[in-house]
Amino acid sequence: GLGTVNPIGNSVEDYWEGLISGTSGIDKITLFDASDLPCQIAGEVKDFDPLLYFDRKAVRRVPRSTQFAIAAAQQAFDDAGLSQTMPDPERMGVFFGTGVGGVDLIIESYTVLHSKGYRRINPFHLPSGIPNIPAFQIAERFQCLGPNNTTATACAAGTQAVGEGAEMIRRNAADVVITGGCEAIVFDITIAGFSAMRAIPINYNDNPQEASQPFDANREGFVLSEGSAVLILESLEHAVERGAHIYAEVGGQSSSSDGYHLAALKPDGSGPSRAMRWAIENAGLQINDVDYINAHGTSTPLNDATETLAIKNVFGEQAYNIPISSTKSMVGHAMGASGALEALACTLVVKNDIIPPTINYQTPDPECDLNYVPNEALTKEVNVALSNSFGLGGQNACLVIKKFDPN
Repeated sequence: GLGTVNPIGNSVEDYWEGLISGTSGIDKITLFDASDLPCQIAGEVKDFDPLLYFDRKAVRRVPRSTQFAIAAAQQAFDDAGLSQTMPDPERMGVFFGTGVGGVDLIIESYTVLHSKGYRRINPFHLPSGIPNIPAFQIAERFQCLGPNNTTATACAAGTQAVGEGAEMIRRNAADVVITGGCEAIVFDITIAGFSAMRAIPINYNDNPQEASQPFDANREGFVLSEGSAVLILESLEHAVERGAHIYAEVGGQSSSSDGYHLAALKPDGSGPSRAMRWAIENAGLQINDVDYINAHGTSTPLNDATETLAIKNVFGEQAYNIPISSTKSMVGHAMGASGALEALACTLVVKNDIIPPTINYQTPDPECDLNYVPNEALTKEVNVALSNSFGLGGQNACLVIKKFDPN
């Protein structure tokens, strides 16, 4: 089962159509007045109605990121047909990722405290804002009584959640695991902070859809975005027994640490290289088996160059034969949700044999000299896809998504 809410679509069908058509979800910020900030653009979720998933009282108590998570999870649950073939609740687990959690409610409570006093603070806001609440809300809604875990490894969180969810099944702790990630941190403080770090673009306020330029020589920084993606994983035996539609297989996963810098990859690319190499080994594959890489590809000058080097470290000359694309060129960087969105994209790639492009690629960079599938989707058989995610604090993660072979 698959589900998503993101800047280019509030369903899997719209997301996929947006990806393969090269649609940008980046635009001027509407969630607050950004006119005094250097960067005034982001990838906002559009036309989202939380009342499709919550009653009015619950909407006031549930952070925006958790609203996205529940929406995506409900889509995936319905897509999987689990309401018709409900598994044993004790064999259903949750492994979810987020970078920050429901900080919007904490910011709101801080404002109320200093304007109206502590007696006016909503008592649900503080507990609802902590990072594990999306996983709790999913477990409560779908009565998942098995293991429930949250990973908060910044931009690697969604990828690690899917990988560790698969491991939960492999060690026989669950038959079904609801995995993915969510994030909603398009705030004035985050835009201001990333502007101060010089990590986000400030020269595209009048043409926001061109702002995310992974691997292009003129790339200026990542575009902050928001959303959620959910993938429901099952053991093969359980899925076959209930006649489930199987999209793909999580073939392998791995993670590594740079142990180097708060916000920068180690220049030699060794941390991401380890994650990719170990994930391929974990899947029982060789480097020549990889048909496509969904890059972390943030559109920051150092990150894209280092990821390119890391790919060359692992694949050598074979790196020049592998199509690589960054879907962040269209969706932006949804932090803790980004890896889940990209795992979903890889699932659809191996299912449909179409590779989404890297849009806004115009000027080649000598340091980034691989095939980034520029501007137009590529039709190609893809049996094995890698999904890369590298987070603040040197958190690296990699997933192997394989085409499902019923034989």
